[in-house]
Amino acid sequence: MAEQPAGGVDALDHPPYRAAVVDLLGVLAYGELTAFERLAEDAALAPTLNDKAQLAAMAAAEFHHFERLRDRLVQLGADPSAAMTPFRGPLDEFHAHTAPADWLEGLVKAYVGDGIAADFYREVSAFLDADTRALVVEVLADTGHAGFAVERVRAAITGDARVGGRLALWGRRLMGEALSQAHRVAADRDALSALIVGAIDQPSMDLAEIGRVFARLTENHTKRMAALGLSA
Repeated sequence: MAEQPAGGVDALDHPPYRAAVVDLLGVLAYGELTAFERLAEDAALAPTLNDKAQLAAMAAAEFHHFERLRDRLVQLGADPSAAMTPFRGPLDEFHAHTAPADWLEGLVKAYVGDGIAADFYREVSAFLDADTRALVVEVLADTGHAGFAVERVRAAITGDARVGGRLALWGRRLMGEALSQAHRVAADRDALSALIVGAIDQPSMDLAEIGRVFARLTENHTKRMAALGLSA
C-alpha cells in the first residue's frame, strides 16, 4: 500500500496529498459549521434552562472548531468556502433526510451521527502528517455531548420503556443514512478516498479496504447504541 510522503512539510508539498488534506479540512469545516447550527437549534428545544445552557456551550465549542479548520485552510492557501462547497450537498442531504422529530431524536442524532462521522475521520487521520493529524484530533474531541446525550436518553427510557423502541429504530435509520453519505463523499472525491485507505498515489478506490473501514464504523455504532441503552 503506497502512503503519502513522510514528513509534515514535505508531505504538503506533494500535490495529491495536499489536495486530499484540503478536501478533508473542507468536509470537517462544513461538518463543524452545521454541528454548531444544529446544537443551537437543539438548545432552543431544550426542556430546562440547564440543558439549554449546556447545549449552547457545546455549540460555541463546535464553532471554535470550525474557526480552527477555516484558519488552517487559509494557511494552506485554500479558499475555505471553495473547500467546503463540494461537501455541502451530501451533508445537507443527510440532515434533510434525518430531521429529528423531537428533543430525544435530536440527542440521539448528535451522539450517533456525529460519532459515525468522527470515527470516519479518525480512520483517515492515521495517514496524515503530524500537524494535520493534531488538528483533526483536536476538532473531533468530544465537547461534552456524548455524556449529556447518554444521560438524558437513558433517563427517558427509564421513564417510558416505549421510548427505547422508537429511538432504536431511529438510530438504525441514522446509521444507514450516514454510511450512504460517507460512501458518496468517498466515491466523489478521488483524493480523499485514496487518503482514507492510505494510497494517496493510487487514486482508484480500494473497495476491500473501504469495506473494512465501514465494518469498523458499524462496530463502533453498535457500541454507542448500547451505551444509550438501545439495540442496534
